[in-house]
Amino acid sequence: MIRRILLVIPAMLGISVLLYTVLALAPGDPFSELAQNPAVPPEVAAALRAKFGLDDPVWVRYGHWFTAMLRGDWGFSFVSRMDVDTLILQRLPTTLVVIGAAQLIAILVALPVGVLAGIRPYSIFDQIANTLAFIGFSLPTFFTGLLLILVFSIQLDWLPFVYRADINATGWKFYWEHVKQSIMPVMVLGLFQGASLVRYVRSSVLDVVRLDYVITARSKGIGERKVITKHVVRNALIPVVTLVMLQMPVVFGGAIVTEQIFRVPGIGSLLISAMLANDTPVVMAVTFVFSCLVVLCNLIADVLYAWLDPRISYR
Repeated sequence: MIRRILLVIPAMLGISVLLYTVLALAPGDPFSELAQNPAVPPEVAAALRAKFGLDDPVWVRYGHWFTAMLRGDWGFSFVSRMDVDTLILQRLPTTLVVIGAAQLIAILVALPVGVLAGIRPYSIFDQIANTLAFIGFSLPTFFTGLLLILVFSIQLDWLPFVYRADINATGWKFYWEHVKQSIMPVMVLGLFQGASLVRYVRSSVLDVVRLDYVITARSKGIGERKVITKHVVRNALIPVVTLVMLQMPVVFGGAIVTEQIFRVPGIGSLLISAMLANDTPVVMAVTFVFSCLVVLCNLIADVLYAWLDPRISYR
């Protein structure tokens, strides 16, 4: 574990270098609009660029950013007029709650459906599950999001289609309003991820259920439920757990689109608004946070893989 954690350090360093270089070479910067504003004197714009080092070489700017980040200073948002770390900490919990709830729903749907489809291949249930799974992960999140808004918000008027952070309520009503406005974003992400997981769970169960030790367990008279839960599901989950963690970048990408559709004040919508405003410090910080979360999910996948398969030992 210590060795695996230490490998994260050069990985994150390389990711930060790549992200900063790409953003530095991209056209535009936070002060590009100042140069086009006739009300701002050219010497004022030049002084601001010199103060923030925007005309320095890329490697010099990266060194300043990296040392400042190690001190806990992630930069300043020129659009929001506040520190970047404060801005991210305001938005990150909302995104993590939405993604976490979506992943929970995906797992709760995919595991029983995939296992039942795997132990009863080519049955009516298996065919229905496969058909719905193909439809689920073939539809993009922006389409299903707009479809849910059309049905549940416009036609039925059951759920709000705009996420509001300033809810004027207290007690249980406050929490219920938050749950209501989170249902559609969570369902869009959860069903999309769950549909793809159903196929992987089914395929993994099919591979395990035909192995010799499963046939031997049945021949010893062990009950079918115990065979499925102890011998089939536990071993079939090994590649599935790894896949769930490795697909987190896809979930984060879907969260960015979903947050824009439902106006969720999360880190995804913050990234889009920062990109449109050329707010480079915010874009760099948000993409780096996403990268950290992906690397963390890979680390968790390694730990769970070792826990599920006791034959693995890190030597």
